[in-house]
Amino acid sequence: MDYPGLFTVTATWQAVVYAIAPTLLLSALSALLAKRLLERGLRAAMGEHLAVSSPLVQGPLRLFAIAIFVLMMSLLLFPAFELAGLQPRTGVSLGTISRWVFEHGLIVLIVTLMAYALVRTTTLLVRRFEHQVSQGTTLDALERAKRARTLGSLIQKIATVTISSVAVLIVLDQFGVNIAPVLTGAGIAGLAVGFGAQTLVRDFISGFFLILEDQVRVGDVAAINGVGGLVEQINLRTIVLRDEEGAVHVFPNGAITTLANRSKDFSYYVINVALPYNEDTDRVAGIIRQVGEDLRRDDRYGPFILDPLDILGVDAYSDWAMQFKIRIKTMPQKQWEVGRELRRRIRIALDEAGVRVPYPALGAAEPPRKQ
Repeated sequence: MDYPGLFTVTATWQAVVYAIAPTLLLSALSALLAKRLLERGLRAAMGEHLAVSSPLVQGPLRLFAIAIFVLMMSLLLFPAFELAGLQPRTGVSLGTISRWVFEHGLIVLIVTLMAYALVRTTTLLVRRFEHQVSQGTTLDALERAKRARTLGSLIQKIATVTISSVAVLIVLDQFGVNIAPVLTGAGIAGLAVGFGAQTLVRDFISGFFLILEDQVRVGDVAAINGVGGLVEQINLRTIVLRDEEGAVHVFPNGAITTLANRSKDFSYYVINVALPYNEDTDRVAGIIRQVGEDLRRDDRYGPFILDPLDILGVDAYSDWAMQFKIRIKTMPQKQWEVGRELRRRIRIALDEAGVRVPYPALGAAEPPRKQ
């Protein structure tokens, strides 16, 4: 079968199939590999903020894969014809591709492998750092583990973005793209961002000092601008909280006006017990102190308690009762678990000792009786 105008010699359909089939396969594999690498790069740069499975993300990724497929077909099809014994009248020749591979292709391959190796090495070093820092079961080890996770995540993201950006610029230069305008444009864009996006710059600076000063870490329970929750992520620009209802709150670091860390080093659980005015506070203090000692000896709650129960005494008066304040010192994030159990045991002990609950309606120690 002859294909006039395409080849300088008579071509058979078998030769054409032998050239096209491997080219299609290689182009499809290249497109799939490029798509997978781009997905990993997006995950490394954006983290959990980017849903790669979303149709809004998958659409551009498919277009990218199609573009890579068409590009590879354009580059490899005519050299494949030459390998099959055909002589195309146009297209990129096999000799041209061979020269580019030996002159520039090896550099592209080496740069790509080095970038991948550096990213993987950084990831392994960060994980090893987190593992070594978090060894042990003491309170100090738990605090170090939180800080290590926060710093490790930040270092890994910065290293991945930096290494990938440098590698892309080197690869573009090997493909003949003049990167000088790219670098110049990046400098101008950075200057424009510095003047026009002052809020963004403030967020980054605030985030840097927030992490440097160890104000809060991933895993802490904190209240930011009056909203409390568990710290899930700390980035240079934002901090992410998840409250007890599961709602996610994202705060720009520059907009944080108040930050209360409820799990830094240790925690307190404070209880106000309402007592009738005719009750002996010394007797009540002895009952509550004994409850605290029993709780410290408990196998389940004792390991979380750091100090004996503090009896602070009468803290306030109201029209119908006096407020007797106590507090207990616990490990971070264990104050609620220990405090709820302490409340339960105090109420049981006071009931057994005959200490009644005051009622505001009549100002008496007993509830009103039915007539």
